[in-house]
Amino acid sequence: MRPFQTAPLQYKFAADDSVGRFTGYASTFGGEPDFHGDIIAPGAFTKSLARHAAAGTRPALLWQHDQSNPVGVWDSFDEDAQGLLASGRFTLDVPQAKAAYALAKDGALALSIGYTIPPGGAELVNGARLLKEIDLVETSLVAIAANPNSRIVSVKCAFDPESPNPREFERAARDALGLSAREAKRLMSGGWNGLVRDEQPDDSTELAQIAAKLQNITATLRGL
Repeated sequence: MRPFQTAPLQYKFAADDSVGRFTGYASTFGGEPDFHGDIIAPGAFTKSLARHAAAGTRPALLWQHDQSNPVGVWDSFDEDAQGLLASGRFTLDVPQAKAAYALAKDGALALSIGYTIPPGGAELVNGARLLKEIDLVETSLVAIAANPNSRIVSVKCAFDPESPNPREFERAARDALGLSAREAKRLMSGGWNGLVRDEQPDDSTELAQIAAKLQNITATLRGL
């Protein structure tokens, strides 16, 4: 099985027209077999993506591989050294898509591909199935993926400084200021005084750095 990667999910605060966009690895190349015993070779998606481009089509964005339950659209797929990087957007007027968006922001979802294998597209190597060519049909949002590295890596979220969502602000503060989860909660509950109340005088340099970052995030949020 591929070693599980624990890089943090990135939250990107954006204007309304890009809210709900996200990126993730629909599949990764090489490594150990996934839960189904498959390994995907670099370049396995190249021909399929070219066929989609020529036909003006694109793989579906589904909820849990359910063809009756699309939750958005994929804007692009790109093969890089790590795997198949997908960029898509939730159709937030659809109830299931809105729910999936909330789950994605909490890091509760992964990605999983639906595909067919053309003749000669796979071979057995040391007991595992090496997939050399894949016809990509859809990529779904799932709770548990066959490949633990097929995951969402960033989600664009709305942040309204006039009517902030506390959880969104806490995430913004944590990411932009480099705060721990505990420090972000203290900032939320008690403001600046709450953040610094347990610090010692000799931490003044660190506090000055946090203050400078706080000024930067305030200016950024006002400009959204």
